[in-house]
Amino acid sequence: MTTPTFDIADPGSADLGQQRIAWADRHMPVLTSIRERFAKERPLEGITVGACLHITTETANLLRTLKAGGAEVNACASNPLSTQDDVAASLVRDEGIATYAIKGEDTDTYFRHMDSVLDQRPQLTMDDGCDLVSRLHQQRSDQVPEVLAGTEETTTGVIRLRAMEADKALRFPIVAVNDAATKHMFDNRYGTGQSTLDGVIRATNILLAGSRVVVAGYGYCGKGVASRARGMGAQVFVTEIDPLRALEAVMDGFRVLPMEEAAPEGDVFITVTGNRDVLRKEHFEAMKDGAIVANSGHFDIEIDLVTLAGMAREVDGQTGREVRPFVKEYLVPGRGGDHRVMVIAEGRLVNLSSAEGHPAAVMDMSFANQALAAEWVAHNSAELEKRVYDVPADIDREIARLKLETMGVDLDRLTPAQEEYLASWTVGT
Repeated sequence: MTTPTFDIADPGSADLGQQRIAWADRHMPVLTSIRERFAKERPLEGITVGACLHITTETANLLRTLKAGGAEVNACASNPLSTQDDVAASLVRDEGIATYAIKGEDTDTYFRHMDSVLDQRPQLTMDDGCDLVSRLHQQRSDQVPEVLAGTEETTTGVIRLRAMEADKALRFPIVAVNDAATKHMFDNRYGTGQSTLDGVIRATNILLAGSRVVVAGYGYCGKGVASRARGMGAQVFVTEIDPLRALEAVMDGFRVLPMEEAAPEGDVFITVTGNRDVLRKEHFEAMKDGAIVANSGHFDIEIDLVTLAGMAREVDGQTGREVRPFVKEYLVPGRGGDHRVMVIAEGRLVNLSSAEGHPAAVMDMSFANQALAAEWVAHNSAELEKRVYDVPADIDREIARLKLETMGVDLDRLTPAQEEYLASWTVGT
């Protein structure tokens, strides 16, 4: 195997990365079964894939699956802090996958790595936040005609893509993997719920029981975070702009209130909205001393960090001094005097920046969707329009069936009489 081009932190850590990838693979039986079929059928033969994803153990198993299907795979990080450096090393050494990802890379390096992937002239994009597709359309538009289609993993990315579609700016079809039921109902809710709190706890070692946790946003991610925080004994408040989601949060037993009212009450704030400036100047000013702020949305703009840094006082010559790994303390003037606001992981994805991201068992379904969506668009791209598509329902159901099968769960089956009843309109009471 020829060593591919790469830019990674520590090639010597590949042994550890290989072990961790194998551990995750044990908990991803659906993806494993797809990889075994791909190796036989080679449905992606001759296709170059450009993947801008979180470089983690679970992602490594997706990339292995795409390669088993015949694809030439190139990968970069979709977030500067989400890379697991040992995994990147193993992808290069053991899988022959061109990888450009370093945990903690600066913004210039982040986009340079993205350009390294685009330099390979991908025909299929696989995005986590729409940065790769956006860069293709805006900075590398000459390459767009070479792209057959793409897939998108995140809520944030799908929002951006639907905006592109509405503006008639989208120039190739994209499958919204995020919107598959076996993705958002499980990955977003159970995965984000557990991994977000894991990131907060690892970074701070706080006791959640008895704490007041404010969750901004009650989509599937917010539902997961709120549920898990309550399960650990926290008093949970929810902020929302959507009346239906707010009503659901109330019916689920959470107190719903505006952020301006939650700001002075919360001990921990977690944003999961997909929007910008969810926590901003007036909220920082109102927070209690020692309030902890974290983000589990895709981009760090959910917390207005520029304003926070601008309003904070210097301490020992620093604005925002590190008090623990992944925790920065800002001394902020407020209504009752100076107080400290603690920001975890520079406002980036807390579950991947200060922890390990979602458990492999839930990413099994998400990445099964990615692999099967890639196969579907590769076979159908000529007939697809330049718009955002849902994952085909039969793929979604098949992934759910396979997951249940691996869990040893069986389903009821309709009797002939039941099938006849459901198909009939003449039979009443």
